[in-house]
Amino acid sequence: MPAAGMKLLPGAVAVALGLWLSGMALAEHRVAIRIAGGNEDLEEAIRGASRLLELEPQEKVAAQDLLAAARADYGAILSALYAQGHYSGVISIRLDGREAATIPALEMPATVGMVQISVDPGPPFRFGRVALGPQAQGTELPEGFRPGAPAGSGVVTSAVELSIRAWREVGHAKARIASQDVLADHADARLDVAVGMDPGPRLRFGPLRIEGEQRMREARVRKIAGLPEGETFSESELRRAETRLRRTGIFASANLVEDEAITAPDLLGITAQIVEQKPRRYSLGAEVASLDGVSLTGSWLHRNLLGGGERLLIEGQITNIGSGESGIDYALGVSLDRPATLTPDTTAGLLLNYSHLDEIDYFADTVEFGLKFSHIFSDTLTGRAALTYSYQKGRDPGGNFRFQNLSLPLGLTWDRRDEKTDATRGFYIDATLRPFLGFSSTGSGVRATIDARGYRSLGEAGRFVVAARAQAGGIWGPTLLETPRDQLFFSGGGGTVRGQPYRSLGIPVTRDFGPEFLIGGQLFAAGSLELRAKVTDRIGVVGFIDAGTVGVDGLFDGSAASHAGAGLGLRYDTGIGPIRLDVAAPISGNTGDGVQIYIGLGQAF
Repeated sequence: MPAAGMKLLPGAVAVALGLWLSGMALAEHRVAIRIAGGNEDLEEAIRGASRLLELEPQEKVAAQDLLAAARADYGAILSALYAQGHYSGVISIRLDGREAATIPALEMPATVGMVQISVDPGPPFRFGRVALGPQAQGTELPEGFRPGAPAGSGVVTSAVELSIRAWREVGHAKARIASQDVLADHADARLDVAVGMDPGPRLRFGPLRIEGEQRMREARVRKIAGLPEGETFSESELRRAETRLRRTGIFASANLVEDEAITAPDLLGITAQIVEQKPRRYSLGAEVASLDGVSLTGSWLHRNLLGGGERLLIEGQITNIGSGESGIDYALGVSLDRPATLTPDTTAGLLLNYSHLDEIDYFADTVEFGLKFSHIFSDTLTGRAALTYSYQKGRDPGGNFRFQNLSLPLGLTWDRRDEKTDATRGFYIDATLRPFLGFSSTGSGVRATIDARGYRSLGEAGRFVVAARAQAGGIWGPTLLETPRDQLFFSGGGGTVRGQPYRSLGIPVTRDFGPEFLIGGQLFAAGSLELRAKVTDRIGVVGFIDAGTVGVDGLFDGSAASHAGAGLGLRYDTGIGPIRLDVAAPISGNTGDGVQIYIGLGQAF
């Protein structure tokens, strides 16, 4: 019997309150799904489209939410069927035996115990007559858009999008669909498609307007974007200009929006809608190795120092803290980079670096300054060039040394990895060539290096990954003792051979009548192989083996020495990169013994 107070409520309010209370009732439900005669791909697509199946793991769901999910599932499952080429499907969704589509909102039951989804996909359709045109020269339509091929709706959508993209690429920015005639013949399970295109006029890039700038000067925004005003419109040029703005790091967002109207006679205005980031950024990093000690890194960045996109970066690092083999190394670097110098894809910069090395057999202080350039050829290919002067002074068991040289470092990076911190496929290649002219007791010559990495998934993408790395380097021209110490090659430690002490493999030498001591070699090669396996979505395990060799005249003669290490690792995915824990031990060579532990952020390579 209703409470006496309920009689005082207006009827409409009472109904609304009743609906609210019924919607808040929690239902303990179970979902059963039946798909008639579907293949595995079709069943996966249907299950992936269902909101009801997403809600099933939840112990209690409001009955009103179940009804809303059921009504949404009709359209979602139908879209999934169309995408798989099934155009005569029958879908039934019942809540406790009642078809969800027929349940009035005002009659929603307080509880739902059983949800039944039944799908009869019907026969798969194939394309009959297909026509799409006119097409721009060079248009490449999907392979599946042809008579007799499975008639997935996504194939039609993709074909239309590619056609519009092709027209936009040759200047027809307003290309659109002019007509469309899609006929499903259920008797023959055939889909006929005829789409007419209207390319519209051929247009040129109009003026670039800027919106949202605060500290950035408009002229510099235009220079960085590099939009070719007055030239024929191109979809790829538009996206390339957008990418240039984003990769500066200055903007939280940067979008290029086309005008709706055409400016006579054939100009299409573009507006850059930008939002600037906070100008300053700080970062800290740490890595721990049982024998090499603690390494600390830090940086301070100003993204827009003078209002023209200038990046001032100050970086510092301290390594080998607590190392049992050598003293503490430290370095400080300052660089000032200016994007869009010479070309929109070229960045120019000044650099000043200082470093102190306190190694087992020598210490050295090095100062380097110079002018540098980098050029982005594409999203995956970057080139570098610089002109630098380096001065190094130090001491080893043979006495004092001093090196001075003028060098022309050149570099090329080709990066086709799917993820930079945790790649599962693709490759990465970095190559450098550094001709140098020595002064006084410093020799002249050239230094070259290459670092190549490859990744391949086995079976399910990312579940098992084979990762391989090859490193090599050489110095030609000067003698061993005429070469600056920081340009020589060592092996051992987290960056080359895990399980072996840091920079433990080098070349033993003597100078004059002094004692024997260890310096780096002029030739170097190292390789690493890892098998990475995902245990859960967050946790992974790794098995690895590393090997390295250092020589003077060759890598396979008596002057060369080698060592190797192997171990196991644990990874925990943080979302921004995995936390790495590696435990390794020597398996060959005489440069170390015992177990070493490495901790850091990101994969070893």
